[in-house]
Amino acid sequence: MRVLSGIQPSGTLHIGNYFAMMKPMIQFQREHTLFCFVVNYHALTTVTNADSLRGDTLAACLDFLALGLDPDKSIFWVQGDVPEVCELTWILNNQTPVGLLERAHSYKDKLAKGFQPHNGLFSYPVLMAADILLYQADAVPVGKDQKQHLEMTRDIAIKFNFAYGDTFVVPEPWIDEHTAVVPGIDGQKMSKSYGNTLEIFSEEGELKKKVMRIVTDSTPLEEPKDPDKCNVFALVSLFLGDEEKNELADRYRAGGLGYGEVKKMLFERMWEYFAPYRQKRAELAADLGQVRRIMAMGADKARAIAGQTLELVRSRVGLNY
Repeated sequence: MRVLSGIQPSGTLHIGNYFAMMKPMIQFQREHTLFCFVVNYHALTTVTNADSLRGDTLAACLDFLALGLDPDKSIFWVQGDVPEVCELTWILNNQTPVGLLERAHSYKDKLAKGFQPHNGLFSYPVLMAADILLYQADAVPVGKDQKQHLEMTRDIAIKFNFAYGDTFVVPEPWIDEHTAVVPGIDGQKMSKSYGNTLEIFSEEGELKKKVMRIVTDSTPLEEPKDPDKCNVFALVSLFLGDEEKNELADRYRAGGLGYGEVKKMLFERMWEYFAPYRQKRAELAADLGQVRRIMAMGADKARAIAGQTLELVRSRVGLNY
């Protein structure tokens, strides 16, 4: 089975990215054919600083490799290194109804947050469809908030197949019902756009300061507390086994446990969890030439598959003559 997913290099990656997307992707490579990529074309919809995009793209590559993505067991590349996706995007644009794009929740959300409307934001789902269909992916892991985009990809693929004959695999969403939304330090969903993140590879002092700023209620230390309504509990649970999590929940309900103690536990567990990955990342960062060679090899593998699909599409629509 071909499983595909990508991540935007629009800022420093955080533990929300890790538990929701990166860790599952790294696990998928053991049992499936994994296609994983850094979507720098998508990042252009919101990132306008060239140096930031370059730096964040390379940082995302380093992060994934350090965390265990194996370029020998997966196909791992940078989106912009496979220009075939742009040609397919244009072809799919001609099969995508405007009304479909106008219904996109993410476009409406971006406008509500003050983003200036432009065609990149509006046609974002078409580029996403091209990303998926170009590699004939069978399954795409998505969060519940991203399900609509995959449904749009399916609609575009079905419409194209109806018009030109069987061409694309119609992908299925892969939604893990057990993956909880990771809260940020302010209680909202952890997101770079909210500035409420705990970065995977944060400096020790900065991480400690951010953890101590996590929003909690004003329940006195001696009073019982509800673990299900506590941001700190939700975050530290990511680093605990079931038995430890249950024991901590019991301490919440019994009273006498202060939020400061749980924040200290969160910091220590997170710092310890990512320690071996920090060392690996430092080793990779010391030889960026090798990292770029790894990504170039991944792009070559991706282009070989993309080229086959695009040749079929060109033949279907009559671009080869």
